[in-house]
Amino acid sequence: MPKGIEIREAHFPGRAPVEAYGNGGFRFASMSHRGSILCLPSGIYGWDATAEEPFTGERLNLVFKEDEGIRFLLFGTGRDIVRLPAGLRERMKRAGISCDPMSTGAAVRTFNIMLSEGRPVGAALIAVD
Repeated sequence: MPKGIEIREAHFPGRAPVEAYGNGGFRFASMSHRGSILCLPSGIYGWDATAEEPFTGERLNLVFKEDEGIRFLLFGTGRDIVRLPAGLRERMKRAGISCDPMSTGAAVRTFNIMLSEGRPVGAALIAVD
């Protein structure tokens, strides 16, 4: 029996620098994604967080599942810098992850540099217009 269209969660199975950001999304690995993304050792994932709610979404739990490969998490919180909630900051600390909130643009640039240096870095990037 033929199957219909299969809709999968957005996931690129590899590490790649972010080539561009803006207009509500990101470009990486010659592909584009509309919305926020998580860049982790296991790949790049679509993520439902927004500038209004930057610390939400079940996918953020993937950071803690991959904490062995992440020592630095760059948190791009949109156009403005937003402090991490105390509970999330403490959970990152317990996992041995240094987490730095910054604007999305700064996070993209820093992520690309750290990735090119082979450092154990991840990024949680909120899409900006």
